[in-house]
Amino acid sequence: MNRMTWANLLSQKRSGVIQIAQTEIGRSHFQKDIDRIVFSSAFRRLNHKTQVYPLPANDNIHTRLPHSLEVSSVGRSLGTKVGNRLADELKCIGIEPSDLGDIVQAACLAHDIGNPPFGHSGEEAIRDWFRKNADEDFLKGLNQAELNDFQNFEGNAQGLRIITKLEYYLFAGGMRLTYATLGTFLKYPWTSDLLLSAGKKKYGCDRSEQNILTEIATELGLIKQYETGWCRHPLSYLMEAADDICYASIDLEDGIEMGFLTYDEVIDILKVVVDFNEIPPLHPNCEGNDLLRLKIAIARGKAMNTLIEGIVDTFIEQQDNLLHGNLMDEDLIGACGGRVKEFIDLAKNTAREKIFNNTHKMQLEIGSHMTIEILLDSLIKATYAKHTQVNRLFPERSQKILNLMGSHQPQKHWSLEHSYLHVLDFISGMTDKYAINIAQQIAAMKE
Repeated sequence: MNRMTWANLLSQKRSGVIQIAQTEIGRSHFQKDIDRIVFSSAFRRLNHKTQVYPLPANDNIHTRLPHSLEVSSVGRSLGTKVGNRLADELKCIGIEPSDLGDIVQAACLAHDIGNPPFGHSGEEAIRDWFRKNADEDFLKGLNQAELNDFQNFEGNAQGLRIITKLEYYLFAGGMRLTYATLGTFLKYPWTSDLLLSAGKKKYGCDRSEQNILTEIATELGLIKQYETGWCRHPLSYLMEAADDICYASIDLEDGIEMGFLTYDEVIDILKVVVDFNEIPPLHPNCEGNDLLRLKIAIARGKAMNTLIEGIVDTFIEQQDNLLHGNLMDEDLIGACGGRVKEFIDLAKNTAREKIFNNTHKMQLEIGSHMTIEILLDSLIKATYAKHTQVNRLFPERSQKILNLMGSHQPQKHWSLEHSYLHVLDFISGMTDKYAINIAQQIAAMKE
């Protein structure tokens, strides 16, 4: 049976670069990955993109940027602790335990970098628009495989496109990250074909980046399990676990800030993994909600430590299955079982019932759908008009709309798929407020 090796999985070679550059003293290849992601414009824009609650008036509510930073912190701890447990094996291939922490941290920093404005609501709005317009002339020029990517738009796949094509070295390797980091980033290393053929719920690569996915999988020695899909890199499970830990625990605190959850509800969830009797007495002046807020913050830190230790233990226990690609459709938290799984499930279910389905939140999401529809309606139709009409008959309004795209503006000689991908590059790169602003400008052009 095929078995992946750490020597291949931790490749320091960079995508888009022929040779491995020499390591700088005090700065590893994987630390460079972290820096390239942090200093990218796509990462910076996450500060104004929805995490859970769109366009919050409360500045304490998480956006995608602080969420990504928190996930990266947990991911670094997970990776480093696993690295320490595998130290003897890693030493033989010239890898330090901290390198695993850096790899997972880099992947965690980038894990949401492809999300469009308004978070998952924005993703769904893009999918809905392409599905309901499937019979329109402007989409009939796409074959079913091309249309499939648009109708199932995935922030994960857009993220791969950003880090391998759009940032820094445009269409020449993108950020040129190490293959180890790229493999860890790929939570779903397969194309949208598997949504139907293998019943997958999500995917991580569009047709336009399929050659890059193959290149990553080949370099890392990932096990091929489908025609257009491979098993996951073992470290991607740590990235996923870090996201789940933050998603489950931090969202609860946001729920309190927004008034959707009470302190007592959150404390009851934390009690699954934390003994509140072990929290030392706090400052005597702290009372009421201030006291509860501090207790929850301290308890959350203790909860994260318990979860991290449990996940690291499970990773080591499951290492053989991970290297054989046998944990494909299960996550580490599910494999942990016990209190770890109980806490995550309870936290997620509570967030789903009390936060995600909140009436006011859903009303805001309806507005976000309308914004995305205006953008797609105008930009896709203007792009199609440019393809199908001679320049002298090209409507002036359509050209003005395309001018809003700047360097993303499609060219007449491009294929429809390539042009529409650039439209989605433009829209998915928008912050929430910028998307609303551009939609308003477009709406004003109709008047």
